[in-house]
Amino acid sequence: MTSSTRSSVTSTDTVTAIRWDDQALHLLDQRALPLREQWIVCDSADAVADAIRTMVVRGAPAIGISAAYGMVLAAKAAVDAGHSSACSKTMLVAVNAASELLAASRPTAVNLFWAIRRMNRVLEQLLPTLGEGSVQAAETFIKGFSAEAVAIHDEDLQNNLLMARHGAELISALAKDGQAQPIVTHCNTGSLATGGHGTALGVIRSLHEQQLVDLVYVDETRPWMQGARLTSWELQREGIPCALIVDSAAASMMARSPRQGWVIVGADRVAANGDVVNKIGTYGLAVQARYHGWKFMVVAPTSTFDPAVATGAEIEIEERPGSEIVQIGDSRFAAEGVRSINPVFDVTPAALIDYLVSERGVINRPRRDSIAELKLGVD
Repeated sequence: MTSSTRSSVTSTDTVTAIRWDDQALHLLDQRALPLREQWIVCDSADAVADAIRTMVVRGAPAIGISAAYGMVLAAKAAVDAGHSSACSKTMLVAVNAASELLAASRPTAVNLFWAIRRMNRVLEQLLPTLGEGSVQAAETFIKGFSAEAVAIHDEDLQNNLLMARHGAELISALAKDGQAQPIVTHCNTGSLATGGHGTALGVIRSLHEQQLVDLVYVDETRPWMQGARLTSWELQREGIPCALIVDSAAASMMARSPRQGWVIVGADRVAANGDVVNKIGTYGLAVQARYHGWKFMVVAPTSTFDPAVATGAEIEIEERPGSEIVQIGDSRFAAEGVRSINPVFDVTPAALIDYLVSERGVINRPRRDSIAELKLGVD
């Protein structure tokens, strides 16, 4: 295991998944959890793209943050190749190549593309300062470019804290007689998936601080088992009462619960009409929640909103190798020759979402006009 210093981000989290030390990006390998805590050191944009592609790092916000640092590493490599200097043309070529490489690593999580666009805007602002290249100009450039990546990291944590407060305040206000709430969650949306605190899991953490969590039913989340491996691990470290269930048991848990509760999930992309793309199985949970009278809450920062996409039907849904669902490790359990289809995400229609929480507040029954009021713009 490799240790590294923390970035400027600070929080009370017991879990940290992303560390930046100005020389390399250190990622907690989420494929190894919870059995081992090991760190992967990425010292190039290629290494970061590979970490995203192979699920060392996952979760839309964490992917975006990692990509931003990957672009900084590409810029640093350009400076190193120029023996501590780099002209503006050399820098532009190097960072553009890194942008394309990182953008191709995962196609669905919009935070990835949002972070790349934001870093590219800063790149355009800083390039004129390089001129024909000098050591001092290169150092100033790297300092400014790195600061933007750190700002993306910092802002994600701050946004998560705001969303946690908004979501917890809403649930607290609706809780009858201050009763603790049963909750179902899916995949992993905690510190492991973000810059800290978490999105949906951040709301759950804040509810727990107010003693408003009865029990969190954690979907195992096939086939990568993010719920079983990651969410249950985070909740246990926080002392939040939880129980792991197979994905297909959620509806039964809702039906058997003595009172109606909440399904709280994150998102990988939110369309202009309020449709939400999230981990496969989310759509089914929304249908089940509506039938059983449970409230359905999506928690996502505005960096996950994509106003350029009219509806969820327009969003590319990533499909991963079928081997992920026919075997565990090297052991195959499915019949030989059976066809497998492995979509990673699904689309939950806005009509099934009761509350959409971002750092800017809560949208009740999201619609195109309520999303448009956020004035996010299209870049």
